[in-house]
Amino acid sequence: MTAPVRLTWAQPEDLVGHELRQAAQDGRDATPVAQRWRAAGGLPAPERAGASPGPADPALRALAARLLDELATLPSPLAKDEPTELDAVRAACPDWPGPRAEVVGPPGGGPTTSGDPALERRLHAAWLGRAVGCVLGKPVEKLPLDGIRAIARSTGNWPLRTWFTERGLDPAVAAAHPWNRRSRATSLAENIDGAPEDDDLNFPLLALLLLDRHGHGFGTADVARLWLDELPAGRVFTAERIAYRNLLDGIEPPHTARYRNPFREWIGAQIRADVHGWTHPGDPAAAATAAWRDATLTHTGNGVYGAMFAAAALAEAAGGGADVESCLRAGLSVVPARSRLAHAVRHGVELARAEPTGGAEGFATVVDQLHATYAGHHWVHVLPNAALLAAALTHAGGDFSGSVCRVVSGGWDTDSNGATAGSLTGALAGSPGALPRHWTDPLHDRLRTSVAGFDGVSFAALAARTAAHAAPPPSAGTTAPTTAPEPAATAATSQEATA
Repeated sequence: MTAPVRLTWAQPEDLVGHELRQAAQDGRDATPVAQRWRAAGGLPAPERAGASPGPADPALRALAARLLDELATLPSPLAKDEPTELDAVRAACPDWPGPRAEVVGPPGGGPTTSGDPALERRLHAAWLGRAVGCVLGKPVEKLPLDGIRAIARSTGNWPLRTWFTERGLDPAVAAAHPWNRRSRATSLAENIDGAPEDDDLNFPLLALLLLDRHGHGFGTADVARLWLDELPAGRVFTAERIAYRNLLDGIEPPHTARYRNPFREWIGAQIRADVHGWTHPGDPAAAATAAWRDATLTHTGNGVYGAMFAAAALAEAAGGGADVESCLRAGLSVVPARSRLAHAVRHGVELARAEPTGGAEGFATVVDQLHATYAGHHWVHVLPNAALLAAALTHAGGDFSGSVCRVVSGGWDTDSNGATAGSLTGALAGSPGALPRHWTDPLHDRLRTSVAGFDGVSFAALAARTAAHAAPPPSAGTTAPTTAPEPAATAATSQEATA
């Protein structure tokens, strides 16, 4: 008998536990729902994988769907401090950069400016840095913190300073902490041959396609259509998979982010933010606004803020003349000051500054404190990962190697955090030649991907293409709109009415 298909990150019986955990973190009282779920035989959310081992009883699955809808009606006491609508987000940011507005590109898409060699060099380094950090984190993705440390120590690579390897790895450690299965063959020191495919690298490619087709005037619906045209459903995970399913069910954005989506405050939108930052050099507000339009397809609240924070920080770095502290300030300036995301970033920065040694070995104590603080969060949730990213960047002072190694050695979403840290510090480094060759040489300036038209593309070519879309910062006093108009929504489905 053929084994049943267990679609990860999508089955109602697997979503209830995640929504119950999110409810607790939001301050929503879900105790009666949790009791009903347990009494019916419902299980907690899978801790590491995206699906429970076997299919649920049909009655339990039906109950799960009803409970997800019931949980969505519970009010959160944090809602006033964590809005999702852009005007409310801006109002909650006392340091929002301004007065600057977003440049809207030509109606048919296409580049806005080009011909800045310094920007192209910074973006080449940022692309390479993103790939390096992603590949460094891939083989230990999903591993617990003690597993990452045990592997690194067993191979003489602790504190982490270079690629992971199987050479010299104690068999007992290998058995206790197996590599990420899909990445073992492509992301260890002995087998890296170009940058392998990863969703953390696919999404920036899709963002370039988005700008090719719509320019900087794209709307959230344009992102949705691009995904349906170019992105196989099997290449998306967590909130992105839920939103994709919702689109196929006829649900329109922004309800795609809200309907039965317990992953709406996870890290997925943040990994899509880089191109929005890179193509608004020196203009964090415009970068954050573009990231908001992308992120609200799949995320709400802190999940959206993670994307806005990353885009603004990267815009600051792409503009040249910045340092890591100014980038983090730019990122925080577009995040509601009373939100949990802002608190997480500030907490990470404060812990890093308070660590007395300043060395890589000492950073482990910062990581331990962060893991204690966020012990109840899933490893893909945006909050612990944002705190770790900010801590690593601060502790390493924006140094490229120090930043990617610290953030990956801290666990949680290792490849996503490594990618963002590498992107930012690559841009700060200023050129590909400023990055250590032991990181960049194995990539052979080549990226593998299933995104049509990009497989085998060079990072140099990607940098040139990205720089061609760079929008000049508008002058003070510009009154251009900060959001592009969305097409009229179709009538809401009955499912949307419950979202």
